[in-house]
Amino acid sequence: MAPTDLATPANAATARAGAGVQQSKLVQQEILAIGDAFRARHPWLATHTDAIGLGIFTASCTAIVAAAVGYGQGVLPAWATVLIAAFFMSLLHELEHDLIHFMYFRKNAFMHNLMLAGVWLFRPSTISPWVRRRLHLHHHKASGTETDLEERGITNGEPWGLRRLLMTGDNMLAVFLRPRATQRMLRLFAYAQKNAGPAERRTIIRENVLGYFPLGNLYYLGWHGILLWWAVSLAAAALGQPLAPEGLFAEVISALEFLAVTLMLPNALRTFCLHFVSSNMHYYGDVEPGNVIQQTQVWNAAWLAPLHLFCFNFGATHAIHHFVVRDPFYIRQLTAAEVYPVLRRHGVRFNDFGTFRRANRWRREPQAQPGTAAALPAGH
Repeated sequence: MAPTDLATPANAATARAGAGVQQSKLVQQEILAIGDAFRARHPWLATHTDAIGLGIFTASCTAIVAAAVGYGQGVLPAWATVLIAAFFMSLLHELEHDLIHFMYFRKNAFMHNLMLAGVWLFRPSTISPWVRRRLHLHHHKASGTETDLEERGITNGEPWGLRRLLMTGDNMLAVFLRPRATQRMLRLFAYAQKNAGPAERRTIIRENVLGYFPLGNLYYLGWHGILLWWAVSLAAAALGQPLAPEGLFAEVISALEFLAVTLMLPNALRTFCLHFVSSNMHYYGDVEPGNVIQQTQVWNAAWLAPLHLFCFNFGATHAIHHFVVRDPFYIRQLTAAEVYPVLRRHGVRFNDFGTFRRANRWRREPQAQPGTAAALPAGH
């Protein structure tokens, strides 16, 4: 019998994947050690996590409401209102992410759910945070694969062009511009949930289809409605026939324009910045299973500052979260400078903007790959 050839491509790929998994564990251990040392120097950060989270939540909600009141009273211009609200909404996104990982009020269900409801109320363009929890926890298990519905939903892995640009800033367009692909994503995600029977898989699909109800549906109805009105008004004015709404219609338009400045435009800005950064700093399609080093990169180039302002430096720190989930977002920010050398030493990429050309693939050079598309059971 001929000896087994250990140098076959399949065996080599398996060996590389195993080495990547082990190296990822080493990175995790080093980041945990940095976090432990940081907590030892600042123990109050660990002992007052709930209070810190609630303080950020309260301050952010207050700032958004204050900006809206200032705009309504003519104190703040529209542009300042949009920028202020978008910045604090980005903080609420970070809180939602931490809440999904049960970092605040783990033992107080009322406060935990109150904060989840609050971050959704001020960011109604998003899917329900209770629905997103399943999506996000699966994202950590299957990052870079077809079943990673959270990242695929915000265009990760799509070729760059006008369609992706439109989908990046609008979650509804991300569905309507690729309906068949979205349907497939939902089914792959549902079938990827281990131990889920047929009934539970149907429930998972249904909860995602209805995940924007009711806040998201109302938000996009108003957002697309006011965009349509502005387009029609501009066209009419260009033709020398300016429109002048009257009565109830005028009141509805006035209310929508107020909400556009105080809620909808800030959310649109925040969403575009976050999705542009997140969908491009995650890799897709040729990531080795379990190799966290290949899941994300670090984006900390100076030109990204305007985008990071409205997604709270997400691209510069999110890779840390893929290795160590336990730390709230502010600790990732505070320890990033110490963590970066660890990431570099182990091969995590920094500012790999070639990913735009590669539709977020990890490999820099194209190479033939065996068919890896996930298959659905017959009849689905």
